[in-house]
Amino acid sequence: MKYKIALFLLLIFALQSCQNENDKRLAENEKEAKKNEKIFNNINKAWIFIDEPINEVSEQNVRNWNEWRDFLKELGDKPRKTIGAFQKKSTAISKKALALNNNIPSQFNQPQIKARIAILITKVKMMDLFIHLNQIPDDKVAFLIGEINKELVSLERQMDKIVEKAKIPKEEGEADFLRMLDTTRAIPNSAPPLDQNLPRVE
Repeated sequence: MKYKIALFLLLIFALQSCQNENDKRLAENEKEAKKNEKIFNNINKAWIFIDEPINEVSEQNVRNWNEWRDFLKELGDKPRKTIGAFQKKSTAISKKALALNNNIPSQFNQPQIKARIAILITKVKMMDLFIHLNQIPDDKVAFLIGEINKELVSLERQMDKIVEKAKIPKEEGEADFLRMLDTTRAIPNSAPPLDQNLPRVE
């Protein structure tokens, strides 16, 4: 009889313990869901990219430079509903950003444009990395969205500067002067090396 009572009490204790663990697990799941909802809302609020050209030059590039057009279009399509949708969109934006290095129009195939594209790609990749972490730092993702927008503006303004600079007429002889400054066109030193054994006048 004692054994039956002890077994009965042990069974009640085990059931009570399972109930407590279930309650604890449900509370943790609810807490995690609220946290994820907050992260989603913060990213959703911050997810605003400058997907429209800010100047005439950039507008022309949308028509002529496919990679630029595709990148801006990808930025313009805002994901909805889940954090997973934002993660997929971030990966797609990252791929389109990498493609900007391809087929750069000859007019813009210059170091200052390539440098700005490289910075833009780096910031897009950082955003993609942060949004794919298990614990998403939504503040960093929001900050990087702002940084990406700044880089977009910087890139488009640099394109505009290049076009405006090309419109300035060159002065007579300026082209020859610039060619003379080009060190890659310099005449190689073809003088024979000095013989160390020859007497020198001092």
